Amino acid sequence: MLAIVLSASTIFAQGKERKSPAKTASAKIAGSDITVSYSSPSVKGRTIWGDLVSYDKVWRTGANEATTFETSMDVNVEGKTLAAGKYSVFTIPGEKEWAIIFNSDADQWGAYKYKEDKDVLRVTVNPKAGEHEEMMMIAFKGDNMVIAWEKIMVPIKISK
Repeated sequence: MLAIVLSASTIFAQGKERKSPAKTASAKIAGSDITVSYSSPSVKGRTIWGDLVSYDKVWRTGANEATTFETSMDVNVEGKTLAAGKYSVFTIPGEKEWAIIFNSDADQWGAYKYKEDKDVLRVTVNPKAGEHEEMMMIAFKGDNMVIAWEKIMVPIKISK
C-alpha cells in the first residue's frame, strides 16, 4: 500500500485558504535582520485570554505551525542573549506576566511536541491593555517586538 503524505504548506499551496492566514514581520534591529513567521487567528466574538488561550499553559503563539523567530546576528531579548539562528516561539500567557520562550526545534506543528528541554531562552514580560485587534499580529515597533490580539499587547524588547 502506498501512502501519500502532504505537508500543510503543500495542501494550502494548492488553493485551500487557511482560516488563520500565514503572516511575517521583519525588522533590522542593531544590525540584525529579524523575521517572525506566524499564523494569525481571529477573535470572531470569542473570549481569548483565559478561555480559548489558557493562562499558565504553553501556547504556540498563533495558529497552525509554531511561530518562528529568525535572527541573522546575536541579539538581546529583554537583556538576555539569543544566538543567531531560527527558533520556534512559544508563550505562557498569564494575567499579569507572560513567559516568552525561544525553542531550538523551529519546525513544529502547534505546541503538541513542545519540549522544554529544547528551550534556549525564556524571558518574562508584562502584557498591557491595547486597542482591539481582531486578528493576532506580531509587529516591530522601535526596538520592541509586539504581540497583539484582542485587547492585549505584549511588548518584548530586542537590542544588541
